[in-house]
Amino acid sequence: MLFFILLAFRDIYPGQIPVNHLLLIFMKKKFYAHSSAIIDEGAEIGEDVKIWHFSHIMPNCRIGDKCNIGQNVVISPGVILGSNVKIQNNVSVYEGVICDDDVFLGPSMVFTNVINPRSAVNRRGQYLNTHVGKGASIGANATIICGHDIGAYAMVGAGAVVTKTIPDYALVVGNPAKQIGWVSEYGHRLHFDVRNIAICPETRQQYQLENNIVKKISK
Repeated sequence: MLFFILLAFRDIYPGQIPVNHLLLIFMKKKFYAHSSAIIDEGAEIGEDVKIWHFSHIMPNCRIGDKCNIGQNVVISPGVILGSNVKIQNNVSVYEGVICDDDVFLGPSMVFTNVINPRSAVNRRGQYLNTHVGKGASIGANATIICGHDIGAYAMVGAGAVVTKTIPDYALVVGNPAKQIGWVSEYGHRLHFDVRNIAICPETRQQYQLENNIVKKISK
């Protein structure tokens, strides 16, 4: 029945409303998608999500509540995005990528999922996973070599090339990316005293550095 209703709408308004958007209307969607976006059947999209111009949401991906998907973004099959993930323009999130809640992906940053790509060799089934921890930020034009995780609240500088796993709260820059310090959950540099205690200047939250691991001190 739904199929025939969609065909009727297409005949009444030819060329005006794409069939995939008619399907979303009848599904009583609770998210916004620009008319130029393509959303494939089987994509799981949470509430209050915004999907902007020319983006493609592919089957069997999962997008959490309140995510913002910028212009010209591709979300591939199998990708999992937590809640409140913000993806800026021109980002392709490939199969094998998992982003936890509150992750920020800067404009034109790059994920990969094959370590040794060849056009003539089919590498499907050999994709390496990349996990981006809660609250992490990846700057514009940064590249993440697959198989390396980004820790919670880590910050990857613009243009950096990540070739190894990044610890929680680490600040990395350059090519290849090297750690130059630590940041708070609000993105401020942490300066540790002789007791290895640092205070976020915005929230006054305290952090402790021990054995090259940063942890938030419970209040």
